This record gives sequence, C-alpha cells and structure tokens, in this order.
Amino acid sequence: MDQSDSRSRRTFLKKAGGISIGMAGATLLSGCNVSDYKIESRNNGKLFLGKPGSVEDRIERVKTAALGMQRYDWEQGTMGQALMEMGEPDLAISFARGAILRQEKGRFSVLKGNGPITDCSSIGEVVLFAAIQTGDPIFRKGADEMLDVFKKSDHKTPEGILFHTQEPTKWMMSDANYMLPPFLTACGEYQEAIKQIDGWRHYLLNEKEKLYYHIYDYDNQSFKREELWGTGNGWSAAGFCRVIKMLPDTMPEEKKKLIGYTKDLIDGCLKYMNPDGTFHDVLNKPETFIEVNLSQMLAYSIFRGTKSGFIGSEYIAKAELMRKAANDRVDELGYIHDVCGCPSFDRSYYSPEAQAFYLLMEAAAKDYYSS
Repeated sequence: MDQSDSRSRRTFLKKAGGISIGMAGATLLSGCNVSDYKIESRNNGKLFLGKPGSVEDRIERVKTAALGMQRYDWEQGTMGQALMEMGEPDLAISFARGAILRQEKGRFSVLKGNGPITDCSSIGEVVLFAAIQTGDPIFRKGADEMLDVFKKSDHKTPEGILFHTQEPTKWMMSDANYMLPPFLTACGEYQEAIKQIDGWRHYLLNEKEKLYYHIYDYDNQSFKREELWGTGNGWSAAGFCRVIKMLPDTMPEEKKKLIGYTKDLIDGCLKYMNPDGTFHDVLNKPETFIEVNLSQMLAYSIFRGTKSGFIGSEYIAKAELMRKAANDRVDELGYIHDVCGCPSFDRSYYSPEAQAFYLLMEAAAKDYYSS
C-alpha cells in the first residue's frame, strides 16, 4: 500500500508497545504461574457457559463481546447506534460521553490522530440523543462543534463533496454513506445530507449493477479499489434507511429518490446472495471469502424499510435467511465468525462493526415483529 494509506480508515497503527499489568491482591514474580493465581468471587460469570440457547442469549453474548473490543471512531459510532436502537439508553449515553471525552478540535472519538470527519460523525445521532435525554449541554455543544468542523472544512471537491479519508488524502469511499449523512439529517441539515449522498454516488456507483465501488482516488481521477465490496454496500443501504426515516414529510421527492437508491442497492446485493444467506466479500467474485456482515446489514435495512413501509414484505423471507446465517455464526463467547475482519478488512475474522450490526439487525427484527 502506498504512503497515503496511512491516513485511511482501513489502515491502523500496529506498533507493539510495553505491557503493564496490575492485578489487585496478586504478587507478580518473574513469571506468570497460573496455578498460583486464585480469584475469589461470590458471583462467577455464567453467560459464556455452553452454547447460546436462544436469540436473547446470543444478543447478550454479542453485546458483552462487543463492549470488550477495542474501537475506532466509526466503530464507537456504530456500536453506540446499536445500543440506542436496542433501547439501552444508559449504555448509549455512555458511548456518547466517551466520544466527547475523546473529542479533538471538534471531531468525536479521536484515537492516535485518526479522525476523518465522516467517521468521527458516525456517533453524532447518539450524541444528540444524549443531549435530549440528559439535558446536559456538553452533548449539544459537542454536536455543534462536530457539525462546524464539517461546514468549515475545505477537504472537499469544488462542488462541496467531502472526502471520506482524513486530510490530505482525497478518497471517496462507499462507507461514508453511513457515517455522515445520518448525523447531518439528525442536525436538520437535510439538503446537505442528500447532497453528500448524491456526490459520492456520482463517483462510486456502478450504473449497471446499481452497486457501489469501494474507493475512488480523486487526485488521480481513478479508482483506488474498483471492487463491489459487500460491506461497503451494506454501509450504504443502512445509512440510506436511517436518513429516509429522519427526513421530514415536507421532502417527499427527496424521500422517493433515496428509497429508489435503497431498493436498487438491496436488489443489486441480493442478486449475489448465496443459497444459505451469505455473501462473498467482493460480491461478484466467488473466489473471495464468505462473510455475513453484509447479511446483517441488509437484513437490518429490510426490517427497518418494511416497518417504515417503503420496502415490501416479500423481502422478509430473505431477511430471515440472512439473519439465520449470522445467528448460526455466533459462538459461545459472543463473537460472530465469517465477517470481513479488522484491522485491515481483507480477511475473514472478527470486527466491532459486525458485532454492532448483529445487534442492529436484531433490534430491527424485534421492532418489525412487535408491530
């Protein structure tokens, strides 16, 4: 990868450092002798004993595993969104507070200088939720500062379309459709949200497939990754659904346009779905690995879209097939197998975003069936 990749959200710092371990009530000698280390507890955990026996059991295990995973800005945002949609307000507000604690120069959740405006905005709706729920002005102030960063940034095309990657790298990425537009919409910046979606669509859409390529390099006027990456299309579908839900009824044409984008995208993906509800990492390349995070993302989008009335109920059977594919891959520790995995997202492994989307999918399914 070239040097500019160092600021891409897909490349992480992987420097080994010293390890400092502190154990209350334990004396550490020259080696770690497990037999000498005794834990006294009146309440030993039982969550991870045996295979998960129900959907509710899986949800708790996935949530617990997700809370223990290290997270970057977009992962903090996606997990916070999942907790909010699950009806876990205390945890969601805690995630919003965490984003505020790591807010630098207006950008939420900055770690080690990693702070693309799009990704940092991903927790914005949760921060606004926290502002309403708590009345604490720190959340409104934080959201205003994050919005101001976007408005004042010159890291855009001459037409005002924001680059997904951190300055100075000028890449458009399909992931951005989930990260920034919902925050703009939650702020009441409706037209700006639509403008950004249409701007990225101009550069990334494959007109024939109605799917998005992953990365466009604006400086070189060429694709950095001309692949129909499944997860990138899943980000887009889920982001569109969130924006559609928040657009006011006074914008029927804009809603209609986004609904069309969403239906086309879902149909374009489902064309490549395997009989068991899984997908290949690159949708039209069966030689790439099998993965189920797209399955979760599309199932979420279908449940949300059907409940809102803009996707037909005939899609539910396929959503359930994809939901089953994901549930079948939850292990006893709550980790979801066969997802496009961190840190470089080029292999089948685990990821905080996949954990979050399992929870989002199940929250959407619960809401759909409760109605």
